[in-house]
Amino acid sequence: MTALVTGDPTKAAALADKYKIEHTYNYEQYGQLLRSGEIDAVYIGLPNWQHAEYTVPALEAGIHVLLEKPMEVSSEQAEKILAAEKASEAKLMVAYRLHFEPATIAAIEKVRSGDLGQVHLFTSTFSQMLDPKNHRATSGLLAGPILDMGPYPINAVRNLFEDEPTEAFATGVRHPEAGFGDFDDTVSVILRFPEGRLAQFTVTYYGNTIDTYTVVGTKGSLELNPCYMYGKPLESFTIIDKKQDHTSYKNTDHFGGQMRYFSNCILNGTHPEPDATEGLADVRVIEAIHRSLGSGQWEKVDRVEVTHRISPSQVEELRAQSAPEMINTSSPARGQEKTPKN
Repeated sequence: MTALVTGDPTKAAALADKYKIEHTYNYEQYGQLLRSGEIDAVYIGLPNWQHAEYTVPALEAGIHVLLEKPMEVSSEQAEKILAAEKASEAKLMVAYRLHFEPATIAAIEKVRSGDLGQVHLFTSTFSQMLDPKNHRATSGLLAGPILDMGPYPINAVRNLFEDEPTEAFATGVRHPEAGFGDFDDTVSVILRFPEGRLAQFTVTYYGNTIDTYTVVGTKGSLELNPCYMYGKPLESFTIIDKKQDHTSYKNTDHFGGQMRYFSNCILNGTHPEPDATEGLADVRVIEAIHRSLGSGQWEKVDRVEVTHRISPSQVEELRAQSAPEMINTSSPARGQEKTPKN
């Protein structure tokens, strides 16, 4: 790590000292950093609506980009990133850390094996008690639970089914006692896939912490619980022909794993998975969900042809790291203002 970009001078000084970072910049100096020759790649973890603003110039400068999910807040902005990536010699990978996590890939391989039979149902619950003072609670749909938490079940089922949904239906609830602004703090979604497959998930900022999904086939079922978070082992529960199995997977460093994979793609000249097309596919689903929340009707999902899928060779098993001390930031969870951010 050779450079840090932040608008907080206190954070810049403390982190530069802690991690021996030679160069620090503010956001107004970002273009200067891209031209400096000091970096080969940049990790962008800004708010969703700033992704294209900072990714496109990096790609145009030939700087490789690891971009947080969701790729952007609209397909129009996501397609700008995709176009910039195609025109650049630099590589772009969307930071779906679970594409390198052992339990996630094992679940996909179980579905692919046919052991569960014809898999046609998926259901998921992803819940947290968000602090109303957190920025996610003050930016409406641009940072609400669909864009913040929705990519997890959307991406999970797309890869478990290895297909793209055709339609989406969504309904939302606003709990006055939650203390949020003018957006749905709880949203339930149904996705319709080809061949009679259905996926249902609920994401909420107003519920006890839980992250789990179940996929059901004609011969068996598989539950991952927990399934999306990091810092603890993910656990799999399968039932096949009435035989039950439980596997607790090793707790791994999700972030280090995806960065090592992306680094190897750069060094070896290989195409990363997940790429910009994978990111665009999720954004198209999110757009249909938002349209359905407004219309109260089923909405068509504009299909994206995804050519790269998760491979078992992507598994990364770096040892889990302890949470670092946070500088001028806090957990989004209620009552945990001084704890590390999830």
